[in-house]
Amino acid sequence: MSFRVFAAEALADFYTTAAIAPSSPHLASAMLAPLHLTRARVVLELGAGTGAITQSLLNALPPSSTLIVFEINRRFWRHLKRSFRDPRLVLINANVANMDAELKRRGYERVDAVVSSLGLGFMSEDQRQTIFQRLMPFVHEETILTQYQYIHGLQFANGRLRRLSLRPTLNRYFRSVQSKIVWRNLPPACVFTCKMAVAPQH
Repeated sequence: MSFRVFAAEALADFYTTAAIAPSSPHLASAMLAPLHLTRARVVLELGAGTGAITQSLLNALPPSSTLIVFEINRRFWRHLKRSFRDPRLVLINANVANMDAELKRRGYERVDAVVSSLGLGFMSEDQRQTIFQRLMPFVHEETILTQYQYIHGLQFANGRLRRLSLRPTLNRYFRSVQSKIVWRNLPPACVFTCKMAVAPQH
């Protein structure tokens, strides 16, 4: 069911979907492997789609934890609401550019892990910077962020496609940025693991 939902929405609104298929179990595993989920209290997922990684997170998190999920696409958000009844899950249908206000309004002050499936290549540099600037007040030195990018690394800007490297942006906010390629995904993806947050440079 989720593949049909994903495919239909990818055709209808590729800008917010930014993918052609749900994340594979191999990509989900690579995104979660670096995270210390067994002792995490609050985990943040940015861009859940139909919930492929969401399910893996819920399977790995302890009963006392909270998983906060941002999903801007309303059809995906409704699908997530129908599919997950886990009391640990907080679903937010909002733009991640407003995550600081949304988190503070719900009483959250810090997050222990961040899993991002955002299509950063379909955003402007200003939009990317805004997202990380909104995120940084909630992370601490032990927070780990994982973000994937399809290996073709294309960015849509000014009506044209060009290659985009996320590493310079990630290096601006984290002292350690490592990457690995997950070939068993459609399309193959590069997973970035980011540790030790630093104050952003303006």
